[in-house]
Amino acid sequence: MTQKSKYSQFIKSEAKRLGFLSCGISKADFLEEEAPRLENWLNKNQHGQMSYMENNFDKRLNPTLLVDDAKSVVSLLLNYFPEKNQIENTYKISKYAYGQDYHSVIKEKLKELLASIQDYIGEVSGRAFVDSAPVLDKAWAAKSGLGWIGKNSNLLTQKVGSFYFIAELVIDLDLEYDRATTDHCGSCTACIDACPTEAIVSPYVVDGSKCISYFTIELKENIPTDMKGKFNDWAFGCDVCQDVCPWNKFSKPHKEPLFNPNLEVLSMSKKDWTEITEDTFKAVFKNSPIKRAKFEGLKRNIEFLK
Repeated sequence: MTQKSKYSQFIKSEAKRLGFLSCGISKADFLEEEAPRLENWLNKNQHGQMSYMENNFDKRLNPTLLVDDAKSVVSLLLNYFPEKNQIENTYKISKYAYGQDYHSVIKEKLKELLASIQDYIGEVSGRAFVDSAPVLDKAWAAKSGLGWIGKNSNLLTQKVGSFYFIAELVIDLDLEYDRATTDHCGSCTACIDACPTEAIVSPYVVDGSKCISYFTIELKENIPTDMKGKFNDWAFGCDVCQDVCPWNKFSKPHKEPLFNPNLEVLSMSKKDWTEITEDTFKAVFKNSPIKRAKFEGLKRNIEFLK
């Protein structure tokens, strides 16, 4: 076994020990195929008011601009599929928001992974990324064989589905690289047909500015009135294109205690959501991704759904 493959195997076994669903490794190169796609998406204004997407264009495509002497991108998936769902006929929140904020949970795991790599190998420098820097998570995960980017623009994996977070460690260490997998969407158009706001404008292209997640989380002003009646009771995020994806029949509940839902939240009725006070909001969602929408944002979303 070469040293590269020995190191790669060690990293993958550590990732498993830390509870990651899977780990793939790719060479830290310029993302040539993604460059025109990203440029086109931005030029068509399909990012809406997410102006941060326009920043650091080069860094999004080239990890060596984020980490000096970067050699490898270690991509990791962490399952968040819940065992229990919200009650029926209530205002809905995305499953990823049932538990604690994933940023802090995953950052801790990545820190531990990097420390293990340094203990085992010696001096290795790198940076951890959890959807908070200009990194194209899905593109790197696909490049390292963890899945393919589906027609709903999410990373999909056979036998696992798509209810997972994606994170990366970019390190200055040469490793053994994985190969990309093939696309298994076939002729299926379930996600395109089911999208309540027709945000999947063509296979593999999502107009972010039409997505319910964008309206309920990213948009800071009023939701356009022409969207009235199209949200299907989604108050924070939207899981429709994942819920209908046939590959998600294979999703299994996660084993991460910090992602366990607050049962009080799962049992909230429409009346509970409508009458929530700022104090209750702060207490119940203090470690939740929902605090990103802020109390006023959540109230606005619920008013819009009435």
